[in-house]
Parts: sequence; C-alpha cells; structure tokens
Amino acid sequence: MTKTGRALRLARLFKSHERPLFLVPLDHTLTDGPFTDAHQYDNLLDVLADNGVDAIAVHKGRLGHLRSGVYAKLSVIVHVSASTKYAADPNYKYQVGDAEECLRRGADAVSVHVNLGAVTEDSQIRMMASMAEACDRVGLPMLAMIYPRGPGVKDHPPLETLLHAACLAVDVGVDIVKLPLAGCSVQDMMQIVNSCPIPVLAAGGAKVSDKDFGTFAADVMKSGARGLAAGRNIFMATDPAAKVREIRRILHSNYLSVLRTPAPTLSSQNSPLVESVNGGKRQ
Repeated sequence: MTKTGRALRLARLFKSHERPLFLVPLDHTLTDGPFTDAHQYDNLLDVLADNGVDAIAVHKGRLGHLRSGVYAKLSVIVHVSASTKYAADPNYKYQVGDAEECLRRGADAVSVHVNLGAVTEDSQIRMMASMAEACDRVGLPMLAMIYPRGPGVKDHPPLETLLHAACLAVDVGVDIVKLPLAGCSVQDMMQIVNSCPIPVLAAGGAKVSDKDFGTFAADVMKSGARGLAAGRNIFMATDPAAKVREIRRILHSNYLSVLRTPAPTLSSQNSPLVESVNGGKRQ
C-alpha cells in the first residue's frame, strides 16, 4: 500500500521502533535573541548532525541558510509560533507561518506552541487547530509544544494540567506532543504517556547540571515517552558534541530496557484515570 506524504515524513522522524526521537529545538533565537554567532551556529548544526541528533526545530527563515549536508542527516521541523521576551505578554504565541509555505521551503514537519492557561489561550488553541487541518491537507506532520503556563493553571496541580495538555493535542488532531515533564516523577510521566495515544516528547527544560540532565533523560525513557526535545542543555553545553553522544547513549539504553520489559496489565477498575473521571470512585 502506498504511504501518504505525512506517513513518509513521520517515518523520517521516527526512524525505528527501537530508536527514541532526539530533537534539538533551536527556535529560541526568535524569542530570546542569538545564543552564538552565525559561524558557530553553522558549526553547531554539523555537530548535531554528526553525533546522534535526529531532528532540529527552527523558524522558517533559517531554512534558506541550512547547508545541504544538514538536510541529508537531520529532519527539519519549522516552528510557526512566535513571541519575544520584550512583549507585554510573552505567553501570547501567535502564528508566523503556514503549512504550504513550510512545505515549499523544505520542512519535514511543523510545530506550534500553546500556553495552556494563558490569557490568550483561546486564540492559541484556534491557531493550533487551524494548523492541524492545514498540515493534514498538505501532508505535513505536526508537533504541538503545549505548556501549562499562565494564570489559568496556577491553582491546579502539574499532573492534572499535563494530562489535560496531552488530551488537548490529541483532540485537536496533532501527530506528536511535546510536554514539560521536568519535575515529574517517573510514575507521573508514565501516567501522562499512557493516557496519550500519540507520541509524547519531553521538553528538556531550563539549563541544569550534567548529572541532573542525564538523570532526567533516563527517567523520560523509563516512562515510555517516545523521545526528548532538548535545546539549552545541548547547545549551551561546554562540549555539545560530547553532550549529544552522552544523551543519545542514555536515551538508547533506557528506551531499549523499557521495550524489553513486559507492560503491566491494568484493569480499567484500577486505573487512576478512570478514578479521576468517576470522581475518585471505582466502578
């Protein structure tokens, strides 16, 4: 059976059932400004491509500056949401690209950012829904980066909002969801992953120590998540090449250990999700 363009591009991202996705977002430059000069940026791309990264996320204007060798080794996701640190409301993410334009420029996939609980949550969800439909029309996979962040979530526990964020991505029609799982226990991560029928990627989060980040990467894999999307902890490392190789090894070894472990059989009566839906009462 002939595969659709969307399926082919997803297969380019997820190369194997036994290989977790290692994504390095580089879209921070639009939000925060440059983290290095143009020459070192090009060198960083070569380092990522040659040491075990599967994909990068950039804004559309960067596509015209990528060397052909980068495209040959890395999948390229184009981020179409924006805001800068100078904005009156930096949590307001607005659209700066469309699916057809991204496809024309050479994107393998598109990503959007939604801040769940933000004052402008309504417009951000509409943007995500519109992009999901547009991506389906042109055959591009779509990644949603959904962060519980804003006044609407301040009185709700992180697990509740992350479970809701995962549901939101599924219900709107997204292919992959990236969630900020840092600070969650492995058990909470597992509950989030098991609630979600689409691949879950863990956001790398703020810059932390090498030891803490390695532990986090291992825990993410133990939870059953499909991959890791880490930016600052990679490109701000003293030796990014060594850091990429280290994290690739951690991801691979812990992901394979999960694949080899039989999944526990849980009846719906014992499911914490069912208990939550039924007001804490088992049926």
